[in-house]
Amino acid sequence: MAEKTISQIPRPLREKYEKGKSAFERHNYDYAIAIFNQVLEQEPAFYDCREALRASQFKKAGGGGGFFKKIWSGAGSQPLLARGQLALMKEPVDALKIAEQILNSDPSSAAAHKLLGEAAMLADLPKTAILSLEIATKNSPKDEDIKKNLARAYSAAGEGDKAEAIFAELMRLHPGDLRLDQELKDISAKKTLTEGGYEALSDVTGSYRDILKDKDQAVAMEQESRQVKTEDLAKKEIAKYEQQLAKEPNNLKLLRNVAELYAQQNDFDKALEAYQRIVTQEGNTDASLQKVIAETTVKKLNHAIAQLDPKAPGSAEKLKQLEGERDAFLLADCEQRAEKYPNDLLIRFDLGKLYFQTGKIREAIQEFQKAQNNPSKRIQSLSYLGQCFAQRGMNDMAARSLQNALKEKPIFDDEKKEMIYSLAIVLDKMGKKEEAMDQYKLIYEVDSGYKDVADKVEKSYSGG
Repeated sequence: MAEKTISQIPRPLREKYEKGKSAFERHNYDYAIAIFNQVLEQEPAFYDCREALRASQFKKAGGGGGFFKKIWSGAGSQPLLARGQLALMKEPVDALKIAEQILNSDPSSAAAHKLLGEAAMLADLPKTAILSLEIATKNSPKDEDIKKNLARAYSAAGEGDKAEAIFAELMRLHPGDLRLDQELKDISAKKTLTEGGYEALSDVTGSYRDILKDKDQAVAMEQESRQVKTEDLAKKEIAKYEQQLAKEPNNLKLLRNVAELYAQQNDFDKALEAYQRIVTQEGNTDASLQKVIAETTVKKLNHAIAQLDPKAPGSAEKLKQLEGERDAFLLADCEQRAEKYPNDLLIRFDLGKLYFQTGKIREAIQEFQKAQNNPSKRIQSLSYLGQCFAQRGMNDMAARSLQNALKEKPIFDDEKKEMIYSLAIVLDKMGKKEEAMDQYKLIYEVDSGYKDVADKVEKSYSGG
């Protein structure tokens, strides 16, 4: 997705955003934060709203430091950070929301801003990433990973000069780092391409236009060339590190570098093998290593899925197997977190979704019944409960859950359409044909192209 301006936002959300601004001006920061979060729930790419939310969070915290930070940092935010890291693997927009939950209480949290920055980049929202990564860099000036992410965000947003300055500074600190050198060259090349180099050449000579026909092809060729260079560089670095490891087999920093490079090359088995060597040598697994091992495992399975040829014999069975392995891994990880943090209702919601997706309906019902007590997940939990009851043939209970969810859902968005559609199906199964048709008509009035609603409603008028 791309960042949106206020003119690209639906009118009801614009009006809600303006209410939030009014609350901010009246110093009612709690109300402003609640409204801005509601708007971003529907439009996560609305950058002005993100800025307004950040300002409200800092105002509420009295500048973002001191007491708020002390009471929230540490154990209080760890479950949310763990959930956010897991969401990065599959749903970056959910990771954005989780990061904001932490920032609502601790707007200076470097970990939350780093999470938000990574999620925003995965969601193609570089300005959103910059907003958080600049704060994270200020609060953790020695964290080079955050600086690298900020530079990448600057580059993606077309601010090549700022990106170059950061990598140039890092190169001064680490003059022999080939990866930094290559990334600096890549950023400089992209800056030349996006800030006039390509256009200037084409305007003067027309050669690129004549040979490549369009700019997209030029960009594709530049990316392909860069990928080849990066792969060659990675192979050379791996060979260098492996030679060093032969001499220093207990050097954990070298092992981690090798693992990261193998993962970059999509050689996930060797990456996981290197991480396992670290686990064996350390005797236990810290939180950061647990995270990267989990991410690498999911990337391995997702990469294998992406490599499948849908036309090849047995591909459907292989796809089902790989997706099953991935879902089983994510489920086991979420169950462990739920056991570690039994009162975290957001983890309970995530666990319910995974149970639902894997067909464990009874277990899903139990988790959603707990999760509905969290205000931010109440509507979704009720909706899922309705679907769970429907799958078990408990149609009266399904209808009640969906009706309760709809009572609390004011905005007529896709989520509400889906709940109304599900309710119509349940009512139809209960023999309440007229009530079911009334639900279909509610959708038809605002979106006649939704699923098969048009066919159902129009047939009812034609006597079909």
